[in-house]
Amino acid sequence: MTRTATAPAYLRATTRATTRAKTPAVALALLLAAAPALGQTQTPAAIPPEEIGSWRLSCVADRMTDRAECQLRHREPVERAQGASGSSLLLEAQDRGGRLVPVVTARDLSLDGAQRGLLALTGTAQLRFPPNRHYDMPCGLEGRSLVCAPKAEDLARAEQELASAGSVLVRMMGFGGGASGAEPVELRLERTRDALARYRARVPEGSGPAASAQGGLSLPDILLRMQRFFGN
Repeated sequence: MTRTATAPAYLRATTRATTRAKTPAVALALLLAAAPALGQTQTPAAIPPEEIGSWRLSCVADRMTDRAECQLRHREPVERAQGASGSSLLLEAQDRGGRLVPVVTARDLSLDGAQRGLLALTGTAQLRFPPNRHYDMPCGLEGRSLVCAPKAEDLARAEQELASAGSVLVRMMGFGGGASGAEPVELRLERTRDALARYRARVPEGSGPAASAQGGLSLPDILLRMQRFFGN
């Protein structure tokens, strides 16, 4: 006579309790409590940051995909945060449309950072790698972060000039930023090519968002951005 395998007592008890549960949430809680080995939450593994010339590369590895979320930013901020809960304006290199280009960011904005929020709604970052001419980078929101990135027509020159420049001038314009005649911030650039190569080794080409093609903002555009900023 063939014997039928019997489930362990704790699983039989869990099954009966799950059947009596009135909601799926209660059933799921009972299952997880009875058999914790069925699912474990793993936090991303931090990769030790690297200091490369004037740049700092920091990454967090995803153990499931073996890919890394990386930030390559200048060690000196464009503008420091006004308070402990504020966000500094930073010069970063990011993948945009398959090219590594400079962007100005303020990450993880909160409601306390209203000034940064105004830049996200109406602002522009002016960038210049001397002796080349400057170009404008419209600002916008990506999640809860302010990001000012080159327009599509400026991607190629932005990538080329970033890699070879010895310094960069940055000026923020718009509500929450400076005036058109304000003195720009100058940042020295060292070992940029090495830093970009290390970043590219961690971040595959084309993994970033596409370039922005936006121009001026209409009133409906501004209202929509306000709704997204305060509604997220």
